[in-house]
Amino acid sequence: MDQFNRFFSGRPTTAIAKILLGHKLVYNGPHGKVGGLIVETEAYLGINDSASHAFGDRHTNYTASLYAEPGTLYIYQIRGMVCCDIVAQPAGEPHGILIRGIEPTIGIEQMAANRPIKGVNISNGPAKLMAALGISDRQLDGLAMAKAPLQISLTTSKVPIQVDEGPRIGVNPDGKDAVKPRRFSVHGNPYVSHTKRRDDREDHGWRTTYGMAVR
Repeated sequence: MDQFNRFFSGRPTTAIAKILLGHKLVYNGPHGKVGGLIVETEAYLGINDSASHAFGDRHTNYTASLYAEPGTLYIYQIRGMVCCDIVAQPAGEPHGILIRGIEPTIGIEQMAANRPIKGVNISNGPAKLMAALGISDRQLDGLAMAKAPLQISLTTSKVPIQVDEGPRIGVNPDGKDAVKPRRFSVHGNPYVSHTKRRDDREDHGWRTTYGMAVR
């Protein structure tokens, strides 16, 4: 069992999604490393979660990666763009954590070249951040994060001052799990989606010190 297997199992998926805030998402792409601090995540809890792609124990070739080992990348497409889920829990239990927003910190100029949008809109959404990283297809789908060019740093993290919890965005409002608090974000960070600029904090919602990641 590698470090990603351990990190993405052994505790509730909602807890892992919250812990990921402040960790770095890094893509070692064709033009060098790009990435940033995770500021927003959503947890999807498998076959009993009405918003999950695996709801009702649905098995398709498209969703096969969701049933793989914890730490596997599940890359899916929406409206011609791609989003990134990380598989959580043991194989066969299709939980996933969607990375919804990152604050760029690595290869910022390259990210701006990949997605020439000014301001926070460069990466304040799941498809936006993937475009900013330079990922536009599903080639990484099904790869174990330990061997993939797209990884999350598990050793250190920047610590949020406050974590906000609320309903997930873009799910079926009539679903039984639509309003459950499975979306987590760094309070006051401008790269969190669907926020008002007046709520942004000058410190972007981070504490001034780094803390060790919880394993």
